[in-house]
Parts: sequence; structure tokens; C-alpha cells
Amino acid sequence: MRWVIYGAGAVGGVVAGRLAAAGHDVAVIARGAHLEAIRKDGLTLRRSDGDAVVKLDAYQHPADTDKDVVVLGMKGMDTEAALVALEDWQGPVVCLQNGVANERAALRRFADVYGVHVILPASHLAPGIVVEHCAPVPGILDLGRYPSGLDATGRDLAAGLESAGFVSQPRADIMRWKYRKLLLNLGNAVEALCGRVDGLDAAVEPVQAEGEAVLRAAGIDVASAEEDRQRRGDIMRWPDAATRAGGSSWQSLARGTGTVEADYLNGEIVLLGRLHGVPTPANETARRLVQRAARRGEQPGTMTPQEFVEAVTLGTIDRR
Repeated sequence: MRWVIYGAGAVGGVVAGRLAAAGHDVAVIARGAHLEAIRKDGLTLRRSDGDAVVKLDAYQHPADTDKDVVVLGMKGMDTEAALVALEDWQGPVVCLQNGVANERAALRRFADVYGVHVILPASHLAPGIVVEHCAPVPGILDLGRYPSGLDATGRDLAAGLESAGFVSQPRADIMRWKYRKLLLNLGNAVEALCGRVDGLDAAVEPVQAEGEAVLRAAGIDVASAEEDRQRRGDIMRWPDAATRAGGSSWQSLARGTGTVEADYLNGEIVLLGRLHGVPTPANETARRLVQRAARRGEQPGTMTPQEFVEAVTLGTIDRR
């Protein structure tokens, strides 16, 4: 099986590097300085036990390489352009992405779509380098057919990920788990705005509470917090030497990409809230403020948790 990882940032890069190191046939689709660094020096997989440099094929466009399965690793705002670039592809598409909108978008174009419940703490802050933060297991990547079900392809994909060192269980109800991860990811925007500081949890709490209320009103089946804790168990271990400054949205601001994923995380809750008559001021505030920060090229931590809470409470969002 030739795996094409389309979007070799933090999560996609770790998966690509691990698969290649395990002997799988892997190619990546990347862009800019990251693409050039991979082509020149290989992909550096930074781990607690030392760096590993993996040589693999790297391309700018998916039409340039043969493939058996395409794995989408980009953030939600880049999914549509990727799907257009894949227009002539007829094989399986795997959404190795946070949020719950990517699978539905892919299913408009492709018959065989798989979702992945991503629990993989990773970072990508420099060209050609991706960082694992958990060891010895780098992550949990359960997957299943979208919108539901299991098949032989899904089982083969899970087996491939297991062979690369991940924990991966085929699941017929994968979207229940992805909605639970969505609730956890609602705090990404607040973390990017405030940084990992005292008071962050209190600022994130109303954002996640709105998410829970909205999903209940929408009648969406969500894996419980207890199910999620049991699934993680003691699998995810952080070595003492491993540090992670922030999650994916924090990293987008830190790299100055100009974009951030909040429309497909907090924005999903805002959308569902509007459809089902549930107010979502905390998520709308988080979405607007972090999008503004990304457009302006601001670094993480430009406001305090208290300032964020006040913006939600008072409804004051500077739209200049």
C-alpha cells in the first residue's frame, strides 16, 4: 500500500515519518520551505529518544505521485482546496484531522471516506522538522468508515498504523469519538490567544460548556468524557524531557501562517447553535478574536484569560 500523506505538518508529518520508518511506502504532499527541507535533507522526526531522519518522496501536488490511499493531514480551512486538487482520485480518503466537517466535505466527492479520532500531541514549528511529545506510544489513531461502519480497508489502515507504533482500533462509530475530540479542541483558540497561563482553564470552561449544550440540543451522539478517559488510559505518556508550548492553533500563530482553524472548531459549535437556537457567545468570541489575531500576524498570548472572559461577558469584540 502506498500512503500519500497530504499535509505533512505536526500530525501528518509524525504519521508519515513513523510509517516510512516502519517500512511502508510513503509519500508526502507539502509546500514552501517545509517541502524544500524534506526534499533536501529528509523529514526529521524529533523524539524523546533522539532524532530520526526519514527519507521519503515529497511533492507539491497529489497528481505528481502514485497512491493507494490518501490521508488528509491539513487543517480544516485547507481541506476544500485539497479535495479540488484530488478531483480525479477514486480511492479511499482518510481524514486525519480535527473537527467534524472534513469527512462530510470529502464524501461529496469520494465514495470511500474514513475518519480518524486523532490523539497525537505533536508540533511543527520549523521546516523539515516534526516533534513527537509522547512515548513510547506517540498517539492513538482510531478510525472508521464515514458516516459509520467497518470494512476490510479500514481494518488494513488500522493495522498499518499499529505497525508504525500507534494504537489504532477500527470503530464503526468513529464520529461519536470525533465529536468528543471537537469539544476538547474548542479550547485551542483560547489557548492561542492567552497562552498556557494560570486562569486558562477557567476561560476555556464556558467555551466547552456551550459545546456540550449545543451537541445535546442537536441530538448528536457523543462519546462521554469517561469513555474518552478510559480510552486514553495510561497509553499517552509524556517523558520528562518532552515539552509542548501549545496546540495546533497556538502553533499557527507562532509560525505566523496568517490562518487558524477556529472556523471548523468553534465555528462548528456556532453554526449548530444557530441551527438549534442555542446561544454561543463564548465560541463566537473565541472564533472572531483568534481569526483576527491570525490575520494581524499576532503571536500567541496577546490577551489574558480574564480579558477573554470579559470580552465574552460584555460582548466586546474589537472588529477594527
